[in-house]
Amino acid sequence: MTIADAVLYDVTEAGVAVITLNRPQRMNSWGPDISAGLYGAVDDAEADPAVRVIVLTGTGRGFCAGADLGGAGSIDEAVGDGGTDVSTLVGERHPHFLTTLRKPVIAAINGACIGIGLTHALMCDIRFSAAGAKFATAFSRRGLIAEYGISWILPRLAGWGAAMDLLLSGRTFVAEEAHQLGLINDVVAADRLMERALDYAEDMAANCSPASLAVIKRQAYDDAIDEVARVSARAEALMQESLTRPDLIEGITSFLEKRRPRFPPLGE
Repeated sequence: MTIADAVLYDVTEAGVAVITLNRPQRMNSWGPDISAGLYGAVDDAEADPAVRVIVLTGTGRGFCAGADLGGAGSIDEAVGDGGTDVSTLVGERHPHFLTTLRKPVIAAINGACIGIGLTHALMCDIRFSAAGAKFATAFSRRGLIAEYGISWILPRLAGWGAAMDLLLSGRTFVAEEAHQLGLINDVVAADRLMERALDYAEDMAANCSPASLAVIKRQAYDDAIDEVARVSARAEALMQESLTRPDLIEGITSFLEKRRPRFPPLGE
C-alpha cells in the first residue's frame, strides 16, 4: 500500500476536510505510511482557505490500534542491533502537533483507539466515538512509558486519579466509560458517527469566525500551562486585536439581521 492509499483526504462543500486513516486490514495501526500520509493531509487542510474544520477518522474496525507491531515498515525496523530509533516508527512530528494547528480538529473514533492512536485522539480538540469502541493506553503492558505527551493531556481531560488508573493499569475501557471520564464529547451508534461529527463540524464551519477559532485554540493550549494574571493580560491584548477585524462587524451584523454569518477565510 502506498502512502497515498494509507490516508484518504476529502473536502466537503461546507469546508470540512475529512482525513481518513486507511489501513483497515491492520486496524490503521501507526507506521511510516500512516504518519507521512497524515502529515501531508493536515498540511493541505491548513493551507487551504476553503477548509475551516478538520475531521480525523479511520476505516474499518479501528481508529488507530496503536503502533504497527509486525510487517514491513513497522516497529521491527525501529528496533535492531544498532539500538532503537523510535522516530523511524513515529514519524517527524509528535502527536501534540494537532494542538498547534490553527483550525479545529475533530476526532470521529470509529473503533479501537489504543496507544499512540489514543494519544493522537486526545490531542484533537473535540472527540466523538462509536458506541462500544475500545480504548487503552497499553504502554505499561508493552514495557513502554506514557508516550508523546499523553501524560500531559490525559490528566487535563480525565483528572489525576482517572489518568493514573488508565496509564498505570493499561486496561481496556470502552467509549461509554471514556465519555463518563470526559475523554469523549459524545457517544453515538456506529452508523451515525460520521453524521454526528460532520454535522458538528459543518455547523462550526458555517457559523464561527476562522480567525476567532484560531486564536481561541491557541489561547486554550498556551494558557493551560501559564499563570492567570499573564493569561488575562494576553487575553486583553488579543481582544483589542479582535476589535479591528472585519469578523466582528460581520458577526454582529449577521446576528442582528438573523442570517448566517459570512466570515472571511483564515488569513496568513
